[in-house]
Amino acid sequence: MKSKIARALQESALAKQATADILEDSIWRAAEQMAQSLREGGKLLFCGNGGSAADAQHLAAEFVVRFTYDRRPLAAMSLTTDTSILTAAGNDYSFAQIFSRQVRALGGPGDVLVAISTSGNSDNVVEAAHAAKELGMTVISLTGVPGGRLAEVSDVLLNVPSSVTARIQEIHITIGHIWCDLVQEMLGLEEDARDGRG
Repeated sequence: MKSKIARALQESALAKQATADILEDSIWRAAEQMAQSLREGGKLLFCGNGGSAADAQHLAAEFVVRFTYDRRPLAAMSLTTDTSILTAAGNDYSFAQIFSRQVRALGGPGDVLVAISTSGNSDNVVEAAHAAKELGMTVISLTGVPGGRLAEVSDVLLNVPSSVTARIQEIHITIGHIWCDLVQEMLGLEEDARDGRG
């Protein structure tokens, strides 16, 4: 049993190191896109299914509330949390449309969609990405290798070098936390917080 624990932790560590080697530039570019959008009055929309839905909700909260220190709230929202919208769209249209309907209602030019799918092939996440592109939004995708259909519609693709769902999800939330830190820094919010303007 202990060997299984050690193996899982080692696999996670190795996958994270491989991610650092391969995706550092893409993580930075994604953070720059987010910061630019927020700087210009845009917003971040997050979506995903299952564990990725939880990641979407988690990361939106980090931007809106706080990450490592008190600062002004940042415009971000998860498209996975409104049960009335999700069930109405799923019932009246299809499950594939539950996120794209919201993107079309809430998104606009200059906004960013963060599309989270370990396979890169989740129909509703791919449809959301297509809707975002039609609106002039930037699409940043978190996937596993090789990126699936999201690879075709992403402005920045972060395809984690793993095919194991658990390892991919562990790295997705780590990347999300890195984004929160970088975006705060890019927007100068740490200095504002020190000066009491947070």
